[in-house]
Amino acid sequence: MALAHSLGFPRIGRDRELKKALEAHWKGELDEAGLQAVGRQLRAAHWQLQKDAGIELLPVGDFAWYDQVLTHSLTFGVIPARFRPEHGAPTLQTLFGMARGVSHATCCGAAHGPSASAQELTKWFDSNYHYLVPEFSAEQKFQLSWEQLFEEVDEAHSLGHKVKPVLIGPLTYLWLGKVKGEAFDKLELLERLLPVYAEILGRLAAQGVEWVQIDEPILVLDLPQDWKNAFERAYNLLQHAPLKKLLASYFGGLQDNLGLVVNLPVDGLHVDLVRAPEQLPLLLDRLPNYKVLSLGLVDGRNVWRTDLAAALAQAQDAYGRFAERLWLAPSCSLLHCPVDLEREEQLDAELRSWLAFAVQKCAEVAVLTQAINQPTATEVQAALAYSSNLQFSRTHSPRIHKPAVQARLAAITPADSQRHSPFAQRIEQQQARLQLPALPTTTIGSFPQTAAIRLARQSFKAGKLGLADYTEAMHSEIRHAVQLQENLGLDVLVHGEAERNDMVEYFAEQLDGYAFTRFGWVQSYGSRCVKPAVIFGDLSRPKAMTVEWISYAQSLTNKVMKGMLTGPVTMLMWSFPRVDISREQQARQLALAIRDEVQDLEAAGIKIIQIDEAAFREGLPLRRAQWQGYLNWASEAFRLCASGVRDETQIHTHMCYSEFNDVIESIAAMDADVITIETSRSDMELLEAFEAFDYPNDIGPGVYDIHSPRVPDSREMLKLLRKAAERIPVARLWVNPDCGLKTRAWPETEAALVNMVAAARQLRSELA
Repeated sequence: MALAHSLGFPRIGRDRELKKALEAHWKGELDEAGLQAVGRQLRAAHWQLQKDAGIELLPVGDFAWYDQVLTHSLTFGVIPARFRPEHGAPTLQTLFGMARGVSHATCCGAAHGPSASAQELTKWFDSNYHYLVPEFSAEQKFQLSWEQLFEEVDEAHSLGHKVKPVLIGPLTYLWLGKVKGEAFDKLELLERLLPVYAEILGRLAAQGVEWVQIDEPILVLDLPQDWKNAFERAYNLLQHAPLKKLLASYFGGLQDNLGLVVNLPVDGLHVDLVRAPEQLPLLLDRLPNYKVLSLGLVDGRNVWRTDLAAALAQAQDAYGRFAERLWLAPSCSLLHCPVDLEREEQLDAELRSWLAFAVQKCAEVAVLTQAINQPTATEVQAALAYSSNLQFSRTHSPRIHKPAVQARLAAITPADSQRHSPFAQRIEQQQARLQLPALPTTTIGSFPQTAAIRLARQSFKAGKLGLADYTEAMHSEIRHAVQLQENLGLDVLVHGEAERNDMVEYFAEQLDGYAFTRFGWVQSYGSRCVKPAVIFGDLSRPKAMTVEWISYAQSLTNKVMKGMLTGPVTMLMWSFPRVDISREQQARQLALAIRDEVQDLEAAGIKIIQIDEAAFREGLPLRRAQWQGYLNWASEAFRLCASGVRDETQIHTHMCYSEFNDVIESIAAMDADVITIETSRSDMELLEAFEAFDYPNDIGPGVYDIHSPRVPDSREMLKLLRKAAERIPVARLWVNPDCGLKTRAWPETEAALVNMVAAARQLRSELA
């Protein structure tokens, strides 16, 4: 009999209970016992939801207080000295300190004080999920330091569940980490780390666990030979652990690693057939049939219903060879999906029928499993017929394809994605027009989203607040933001984005071709949740989206006011995209819509327009062979939306924290006049590429971390600025925070900006 299982489930809760509990705890409004109680309630609810949907083997260990990599760091005792407790084992406050730099309580030893620089934050492969980067030193020791996994196994067993604990594999964990201090090869740590894995597996076996899932997603990357060799070494050493091991790969195909993987001494293998269906015939040929083969047939990264007939055909091919050793599952953890579609009563019936969230995806896995085990069952035949009808309705629906959008795409010429003059000529005109000082100061765009702002927006959407009153409420926030910036002495101002619920959703709400859910929240990290919009059809802009707000802000000041937009790649990557056309086509549609907005802002007298491409690096395929194709269309999409303006109009872009160094040529090819980037957590290390490549345009490296409530002093920012000035000519250097300030409070925001302006003025005086 085939078996239905899940690789992981969303942890935030249907109503974002985890987010609310975490933030209450950090504010001191909920004690640790209360927070732990919320965690237990969520885990129990989520196990039950999966079981009720038909999942037979439930994941444990997929719950995390911040992110699963950080949980593993605590488990392995990988705790930087600045957070290490002076006495006893790490606590939940240690974990929060590592993530945020501070917690509501003193998390560290007195010698280190109550705050320290948080660990680096970066993206989990090519997703919008983030993790805290482990910090490794040459003298790194590993020891079992965190009991959460074992406690959760006991919880699940007490509720009568059959469970499969989930671990990040040793090679993936080391790969994700970063060397600190003396340089060395991370692989040297493997032999030190493996005994902890063996201890964990032994403990789990003693708890009555039969199977453990070991996630090694780096198996879908281009791995150096020494890392491939390390897989053989590691799993040979772990093969004697007293339980069965399911090795899980996802987010792509095994490709050149397939030969390695099929011969590893593990008991089963999970593969992602959504991202890489072409690998199934090879696996059927080469994987020994005494092992379990787990097929990821339901997309864990999107919200569209599965084509059950197509998925079933793949499962049937495998069942003929693996029989009762065939397992079916989502492609990856469902962490990347919203929890439950049932509550989305405001979606129209047709659109709702096309969608599936985590609960529904579990049900799809169960249906596929039943279709293998009981192919003639009435409910199976009904589900297959229903799925077939849905696929037909989506394909033929008139709301998807728009001839006008397609005609405009067809009319694009290469000249549409080129500025009139090269940067060297443009910047002279821009500087003469803008009259900014050396090291101009600015922010990335957003200011704190206060309770008053959120209430006004909610009241307006609910029809309780009229348009005039809502507009005045937002104008009041804009006036406050402008006055504050003028008082602080910032050089280039922003309107603060009070009217924007989200940098993607705000624009998506005003574009044709997008749909919105009410409860479609997905965790990004910690308490940070996003609600991606859904692209269901061709995209276009019916009317201007930001011009009135930006024009009002500009009318309040004689200083330069930036117009703030979100770029096409980010609009795409931070949405749930269509799967019936390519990402490139969707990006080009978005680029044309944003191009119209850019031109309207320029016509309204706005001299600087920022087009954020926070997700540019995130869109990069995991295999290098596919990089250039993506980079070509991604940079072209940016230029297409930015190039319809005069030379004297300055185009900015912003990129959130990511590894820029290996795509620097393509970032340069975007040809933004100014790029601002998150660099403070890396101690300006991310600027190395901009130095080595001799990046031609202006750069604003972030000088303080906005993901933490910690307020660095001006000396700390000045130190970072000096580091930046060593790599970038001062004439091309801007001064700004790492990212937008939406999630911060006003007191810490104001204090940090005071220090930032002081640091910029100090360096100006030194260089004068």
